[in-house]
Amino acid sequence: MTPIANSRTRALFGRQFFFNVNSQDQAQLLLALRHYSSSNGEQLDADNVKEPRKSSNKSKTAKSMARLINSKPWSTELESSLFSLSPSISKTTFFQVLRFIASPPKAFEFFNWASRNGFAHDSRSYFMMLDILGRNGNLNIARNFLFSIERRSNGSVKIEDRFCNTLLRSYGNAGLFNEAIKLFSLMKSSGVSPSVITFNSLLLILLKRGRTNMAHSVFDEMCGTYGVTPDTYTFNILIRGFCKNSMVDEGFRFFKEMSRFNCEPDVVTYNTLVDGLCRAGKVRIAHNVVKGMVKKMKDLSPDVVTYTTLVRGYCMKQEIDEALVVFEEMVSRGLKPNDITYNTLIKGLCEVQKFDKIKEILGGAGGGRGFVPDTCTYNTLMNAQCDAGNFDEALKMFKKMKELKVQPDSATYSVLIRNLCQRGDFERAEQLFDKLSDEDILLRDDGCTPLVAAYNPIFDFLCKNGKTHKAERVFRQLMKKGTQDPPSYKTLIIGHCKEGTFEAGYKLLLFMLRRDYVPDFETYVLLINGFLQKGEPILAYKTLERMLKSSYLPKTSVFHSILSELLKNDFARESASFVVLMIDRKIRQNINLSTHTMRLLFGSGLRIKAFQIVELLYDNGYMVDMEELIGFICQKGKLLDAQKMLSFCLEKGHNVDINVCNVVIEGLCKMKRPLEAFGLYYMLVEKSNHQQLSCLEGLRTALEAGGRSEEAKFVSKRMPDERQLADI
Repeated sequence: MTPIANSRTRALFGRQFFFNVNSQDQAQLLLALRHYSSSNGEQLDADNVKEPRKSSNKSKTAKSMARLINSKPWSTELESSLFSLSPSISKTTFFQVLRFIASPPKAFEFFNWASRNGFAHDSRSYFMMLDILGRNGNLNIARNFLFSIERRSNGSVKIEDRFCNTLLRSYGNAGLFNEAIKLFSLMKSSGVSPSVITFNSLLLILLKRGRTNMAHSVFDEMCGTYGVTPDTYTFNILIRGFCKNSMVDEGFRFFKEMSRFNCEPDVVTYNTLVDGLCRAGKVRIAHNVVKGMVKKMKDLSPDVVTYTTLVRGYCMKQEIDEALVVFEEMVSRGLKPNDITYNTLIKGLCEVQKFDKIKEILGGAGGGRGFVPDTCTYNTLMNAQCDAGNFDEALKMFKKMKELKVQPDSATYSVLIRNLCQRGDFERAEQLFDKLSDEDILLRDDGCTPLVAAYNPIFDFLCKNGKTHKAERVFRQLMKKGTQDPPSYKTLIIGHCKEGTFEAGYKLLLFMLRRDYVPDFETYVLLINGFLQKGEPILAYKTLERMLKSSYLPKTSVFHSILSELLKNDFARESASFVVLMIDRKIRQNINLSTHTMRLLFGSGLRIKAFQIVELLYDNGYMVDMEELIGFICQKGKLLDAQKMLSFCLEKGHNVDINVCNVVIEGLCKMKRPLEAFGLYYMLVEKSNHQQLSCLEGLRTALEAGGRSEEAKFVSKRMPDERQLADI
């Protein structure tokens, strides 16, 4: 079948069905608006610099080297082969090879290999390498590389704002809000002055995450502290960001601010404002803005995006007649409606059940306007059939798509998988899910933006049936596309907990926190209990710390369970810091666990830490079993520590069993430490708790032997007579 015949067949097939345009079309519409983002004018240096015409020999060498790198694992043997191909690599060859390498880690290996073999890297090569790492999601490596540039270049290449800008954009694309903020702060503290591109990138990230107050502060800092003049792109980002965050009036305010900075609005500015107004339900005001644009701006006219946005706005309010008027106005002005325009209008017509008008539009499109149903069209069609309960028809369309070589995308699979799950046909749903995963369909650049929530039913099924690893693979593909969904995190973490793979669940929890999402109480408790069951108290401790930072406070029993496991596994330092944490959080102590902690600290040689913890416990109204603890210390032969602990106890006004006192005093005397023994005895006298001591004869003898006659007399005067001794 020829391409023309194929297109006609697809158009004819499209006219045979009525369908709803799903929410993915709105995402496609926004793709037409996104060119005003932070990539305004800052291009990769390697692409900007005009080089002399490269010789065919250099190109062949570069392709041969790249082919070799792409086909083999990195090794010394590979390095030798590369050296034989190009003992002295030129800049032209270096940049060509770097572009041809498919894997960012291998590109980084090549970068380092070139350096070791005498290639002199400059700011251009450093920038290109950083951009490759960032754009492909190797963000930790990219960050470390950024801050190693000056060291690697021996100071010849300084970190500039453009280096930070490319990593900032990569963080934004990956949804790593906190890392972007940290990088911006590091820029400032390192003396790197942010440019307008830096601020544009940061504003885009902030507003995407709904941080409108912070965006205000950054804009003020931009204009005030740094004296950076905003450009049209800046205002487009601000207007779109505030409109998307339901602050249309604030978007209007920035629109009016443009003249103060001598910034002329462009068609993107107007489209952004129109989009915000339509989303806020102010479609007629948006329409008036478009009319004003036509009157005021001689060199500026509404484009396809402008009219498509208005069509969508009227369709959302189900004012379909007005939408049709805008559509016809668009055509009369010589603008050709695109696929998004048609799909948007068709969706609106479906919602008011004007199916005859759909036939008319599809007929007119196929007859001369050039619209051929695409992937998004078929997705919408399948979704409509599923909603109508005609799932078999939806599957027929899916089959027809492949026959007509219309490429299914993530939305295609999500419609079918979700509906199969709703019908309880999980076997077929899993088959489609496997295809989606194995063919990396989610990672393709074409098609609609995937929605994580659409996959939640199959995630739930897989995680309940011991296949969490399979669900996580697709979930991570979705994360690479920058899409997020907190409920999906929880589903996968619970799945890992059920399967006993708690470490994998913990990694997902860290991913969640890095993306500024807060796990719920149940998720934390499941992980903590799981780690305790597996005998991993350190990870349970770390999870609890993050739980507390998320403003959750579990039951006291959770704290006691973690401490108990730490003690059981002889984690002395961790047990001590955990007791401190409990005291700071005002968690009730358990005397047995506290005593066990002290025993472990003394047994591990951490006597200073032990005394600190004991003092902290008593200062906060808690106690340990002193008889048990001092007895343990004595068994370890640490009589001086026992004497210090006993003295501490007496100072605090606590009574101690007289037998424990006898043991300590006798032990000190045997160690020939009569003064320490006498000091303890003197404290007992002051407390009137010395009458029952049976060690006084030994104490007196030790004092006399040590030449301490005065102390010996003091003891003798208070020694009981023979009858009293008999009673003792």
